[in-house]
Amino acid sequence: MRIAMIGPFGLEPKSTVRCRALPLGRALAARGHEVLIVMPPWHTPAAAPRRWQDGGVTLEYVALGPRVPLVRHAAIAARLVHRALAWRPDVVHCFKPKAHAGLAAGVFWYLRRATGVRLVVDEDDWEGPGGWNEREGYPAVARALFERQERWGLRHADAVTVASRALEAIVWSLGAPPETVHYVPNGADAPAPGNGRAVRDRLGLGDRPTMLLYTRLAEFDPRRPVAVLGAVRASVPNVALLVVGRALAPEDDDLFDCAVRDEGLVDHVVRVGWASVEELPGYLGAADVALFPYNDTLVNRCKCSAKLIELLAAGVPVVADDVGQNREYIVHGETGVLVPCGEVQAMAGALTALLGDAAGRQRLGGAAARRMASVFAWPTLAERALQAYEGMVPAGCGAVRRSLRAPR
Repeated sequence: MRIAMIGPFGLEPKSTVRCRALPLGRALAARGHEVLIVMPPWHTPAAAPRRWQDGGVTLEYVALGPRVPLVRHAAIAARLVHRALAWRPDVVHCFKPKAHAGLAAGVFWYLRRATGVRLVVDEDDWEGPGGWNEREGYPAVARALFERQERWGLRHADAVTVASRALEAIVWSLGAPPETVHYVPNGADAPAPGNGRAVRDRLGLGDRPTMLLYTRLAEFDPRRPVAVLGAVRASVPNVALLVVGRALAPEDDDLFDCAVRDEGLVDHVVRVGWASVEELPGYLGAADVALFPYNDTLVNRCKCSAKLIELLAAGVPVVADDVGQNREYIVHGETGVLVPCGEVQAMAGALTALLGDAAGRQRLGGAAARRMASVFAWPTLAERALQAYEGMVPAGCGAVRRSLRAPR
């Protein structure tokens, strides 16, 4: 099968293509399918034009063109459609039903009879009311366009792939037939080995009990992990919090740092900022346990966190808020610990218990890594994508549809 994937933007800095489309493409290529990913490098325009190979997948950046409002966006969508059609695909998989990928999906929908190409749309975040549209600071016209694109695109496709159970329910509620909606969560790649001991020595952590906060400080109140640290310190006086990542919004970094100072925890916090792909395994290996706070919001329920996946795949014992996809990835008490959302003492108590239980940490971390390598391995998840490409009905959809149609 020839599969053309269309991305809404490039590989960096946002992660939809890098952490979702590309690893799925690699898994499909390993099965003998031909995969092209074509995308606009919206945040790194100097990278275009470019065409290269990665893991059996062909990737291509199209030029952005002149900075003329509306004209530029239409031109980008036209280039995406042209490059995908020139490749003569059997399936076009558009990642996100908004912006350039959404425009391309609309064109393919109207051309579907002439081309015979099967159109699949992917949804990995909710953009509409209560979603990212209200967080990104888009102009009012752009918000209205994206909301319309999202609703139209999810209902006008031969199949839809969704990254979370919450998105699955939302797409059903919009009127998409349940048998066309395929749950394809984000998967785990085999983790690279990391030298945690070297990282501990370099950062001066030594043998201190160390908790990891791998974050961009966007999914929760930045002051909450500081409160958790303070509660843990009451029982583990020499505990350290290793913070990997940086806030999306500078004010969140300020909130976190001010809370650390106000609580007198400066000597307990080590911040290292963004970590490169090469550096990350060492930081993950340096942690005894990780905390994963997550507010109960529509955005968080719909998300499928790549950071949580990386933690679990690396065998780090995780204590997470019991919200959304966290429940899909963590089997409570077996591959991690889930605590009631927002309860500082519950999270601190679970972390404290694990810091004092080396055997328990090893058991949870090992079970998490094994489950991620089987249930959430990309080769396994590729089977679900192939069902969307081939028009197969997901298991249980017949019963779901009958229940939706049943008289009340």
